[in-house]
Amino acid sequence: MNQAITKSRSSKDLAGKYLTFFLGDEEYGIEILKVQEIIGLLRITPVPNTPAHMRGVINLRGKVVPVVDIRGRFGMSTVEATKQTCIIVVRTGEAEIGAVVDRVSAVVSIKAEEIEETPQMGASVDTSYLLGIGKTESRVRLLLDIERVVSEVGEVLPVAGPQS
Repeated sequence: MNQAITKSRSSKDLAGKYLTFFLGDEEYGIEILKVQEIIGLLRITPVPNTPAHMRGVINLRGKVVPVVDIRGRFGMSTVEATKQTCIIVVRTGEAEIGAVVDRVSAVVSIKAEEIEETPQMGASVDTSYLLGIGKTESRVRLLLDIERVVSEVGEVLPVAGPQS
């Protein structure tokens, strides 16, 4: 999905259910329809010569699934995994990709009037991975374009498509 299409989505189009999760103290949301499942942290097999935020691959019921460390993707410091650390398996196009997060929070409904456009933060700040900002219950949630966040995975690792 190109940036012009992503940025042209109105708050009405973005309204709906989101799976929310935390990276540190910051809360993020992914459109629930993109989420396949949430699994505990499995053994991740590193793949040589990939960017640091590409953790490697997992064997998920016989299917090889690439895994991205979202903290690393956003340039955040790494932290020790806890019992709450998990992998959110998302579907992007024909592929499934795992995203390591600190902890999953909840599924929330966000109304159109609770979503604001991503503010302009200057030319040096890339906000193309944000669909918008959700403001609910006195909280701010960054709504992610998960396809854009993990877009480079297919360029770096082969991604598993539908099983024949």
